[in-house]
Amino acid sequence: MFDFANFYQLIAADPALQPWLNTLPARLTDWQNQAHGDSDRWQRTLKKISSSHPDIIELKDRVSVTNHEALPDGEKKKLESILKTLHPWRKGPYYLHDIHIDTEWRSDWKWDRVLPHISPLKHRKVLDVGCGNGYHMWRMLGEGAQLCIGVDPSHLFLIQFEAIRKLMGNDQRTHLLPLGIEDIPASEAFDTVFSMGVLYHRRSPLEHLQQLRNQLVPGGELVLETLVIEGDENAVLVPVDRYAQMRNVYFFPSSKALAIWLEKSGFTDIVIADESITTTDEQRSTTWMTHNSLPDYLDPADPSKTVEGYPAPRRAILVARKS
Repeated sequence: MFDFANFYQLIAADPALQPWLNTLPARLTDWQNQAHGDSDRWQRTLKKISSSHPDIIELKDRVSVTNHEALPDGEKKKLESILKTLHPWRKGPYYLHDIHIDTEWRSDWKWDRVLPHISPLKHRKVLDVGCGNGYHMWRMLGEGAQLCIGVDPSHLFLIQFEAIRKLMGNDQRTHLLPLGIEDIPASEAFDTVFSMGVLYHRRSPLEHLQQLRNQLVPGGELVLETLVIEGDENAVLVPVDRYAQMRNVYFFPSSKALAIWLEKSGFTDIVIADESITTTDEQRSTTWMTHNSLPDYLDPADPSKTVEGYPAPRRAILVARKS
């Protein structure tokens, strides 16, 4: 069982987040009671990782923990074996006591694209929606964020996050809630809200944009990253079934169409900050994620298309402000 007591104490001391105590404990209890085939095994694995107090924590340029004296080979091999049982590792990379977790995604490349276009995070409260295993939250702390709260319903992502947090010295500036954005009460508590890689999984993208807006303080900043297509303000792709072998995908607007959606949802100062093709260097299989990945989802005869014949993944970053 996970203990969220530290999180409850944290939000109890924050007037803007105190109302969460009216609903979140019950929702997290319901989550605890939901059966998951691997959850017991994952939690046993997590218990094998001891909380540590590393000599050096690096979050600014990468997510890394080390000691002045390297771990003995036996301890390093044991830790690496434990971490590998939490496969697949999708978001990263992490560098933990000379163990390189080479994740499916080079999430650091996405962060490098995002960072130049957003307001400084120093002293900000941040919400990361669809945070995965929390990689970007560590980078947000590296930029001086006061508090980072992530939401993602995956059991495995929470286990991976807690494993990293143990190795980070049990840092309480960041917390991951295994819930969806729809489970989080509107708060108007956050200076910056991130939604990266989520919008195309939502049946109602405008509802998702409104949920994000409801978490921002007046004038707060939204950082939105999602799959898009080329085209004008009216261009939207709705895949018939799968897209790049992904199920549960719905709307792929053009960046220009997405900017209009943001305006209709109550955002201003909308900027299309970046648009780029996802490469097979950025998303691929590794020894830490051995399942199929992007190279398997592209048409081998024409990599500009997915195996279903749709345009290959193109991602955009938009930044906007709550009006």
